[in-house]
Amino acid sequence: MTATQKQKSNLRGDKRRKLILDALHDCVIKKGYAKTTLADIAEAADMYPSHLLYYYNGKEDVLHHFFQNVAERIVTRISDLSSESPREQIRLIADLFFAGASISKSEIGFMLECFGVAVGDKVLRREKSEMDQQCKAYFTELFKQTPGGLIPSPADAAEVAYANLIGLRSAVYFDDKLSLHEAHRLFLSSMLAIAGLLPER
Repeated sequence: MTATQKQKSNLRGDKRRKLILDALHDCVIKKGYAKTTLADIAEAADMYPSHLLYYYNGKEDVLHHFFQNVAERIVTRISDLSSESPREQIRLIADLFFAGASISKSEIGFMLECFGVAVGDKVLRREKSEMDQQCKAYFTELFKQTPGGLIPSPADAAEVAYANLIGLRSAVYFDDKLSLHEAHRLFLSSMLAIAGLLPER
């Protein structure tokens, strides 16, 4: 196989993997992870299950890859904010998790499904733990740059801020009275209070 042929084959493989990942996402949103079968994912990706198994070792492997991609994107996006002022970083984080174009109750539900699976899945639990640690490290560095408010220790403030983020996103999914807009407002105001930054008038 020539280098050009190999490159084309790799591109084809990447496209097929993306189709499979998108199919998993759509199936889980429609049916939930537990009720989604490998055959469902294959059908949604317009291929046979045996063909899907050429790219992934099973349903769990597809989910591991999907979650790994999402976790990497989240960590990269928040890390890219670190050149902004602390106040601007807080605003952008609130937008990222509560006001982004791709943020919806169904997307939050998908991530909650992933977190639920992570309880009993060693690979997914490790991926989630690594993402959590990187997010908390980011928040710690952010709070080191602020006056400090309700919680003087930047590491403690990071723990509370991250718990607040995860908690509000979960609450949006389960509490019909809490909108994404309201969760955005609550997250933003609580983050500013934790940081010791007065809200803008």
